[in-house]
Amino acid sequence: MDQTPGRMLGQPLSSPATQPKKRSTSVMSFFSKVSWNLRLQKQEPLKNVFFILAETARDPSVKKRHMVMRGLGTMACETPDKVRKYKKIILDLLVHGLYDPVSSEVIHESMKTLTIILGKMQGKALGSFFIDITLQTRTLLDDENDSLRYSAFVLFGQLADLAGRKWRSFFTRQVKQTQDSLLTHLQDRNPQVAKACKTTFRACSPYLRQSKDYSFQNEEDQRNPKLCRQLVSERGQETFFQSLRSRCRC
Repeated sequence: MDQTPGRMLGQPLSSPATQPKKRSTSVMSFFSKVSWNLRLQKQEPLKNVFFILAETARDPSVKKRHMVMRGLGTMACETPDKVRKYKKIILDLLVHGLYDPVSSEVIHESMKTLTIILGKMQGKALGSFFIDITLQTRTLLDDENDSLRYSAFVLFGQLADLAGRKWRSFFTRQVKQTQDSLLTHLQDRNPQVAKACKTTFRACSPYLRQSKDYSFQNEEDQRNPKLCRQLVSERGQETFFQSLRSRCRC
């Protein structure tokens, strides 16, 4: 995804071009309608608000889709009890935003909100959303956009802590496929991304430990040149990652 020239990490991603006044007014009206404050919740049933959000999350307007993700983030901070009650609906909307086919703004806002919500939920009742979130987040670790990379590393590290027994095998495979990204971005051009990568590497290090027994099972194995090369390679990788894990603890 393209990165806006001159934008520093931490600054908001570039907004779409200014819309006509009429359209801008309607967007602001929508944002007021879905803002998560107690006054709104007294005025309008919460289920109706979710219906509006679900419909608008698929709106052609990037600005409206972005506002949905931001609105969910506000709700997560202000009314965490509602997050727990409607977690499946909220996660479905956020995953939809995470896979937005056009806008890096929508994706970035989705990741930031997911980080907040997963922290509130402590990984409970994620279900198959864990797979959807992990697969897409992993693809963003090498994105050209600094903000996306940073948020992706933060979220991926959080997923490492939440995998648990149910998703450990799946997440182990994902981490092993991410080794190159983890190693590359330890020295990322952006120091904040490098720092986030280091934290994530520590969180992922248990999944990088080799569980295989590096030994021959019989004499026939010893005479197998392909197996010999494989074992030597795996032993070398394990030594390398042990060294790297030690460095990342510093």
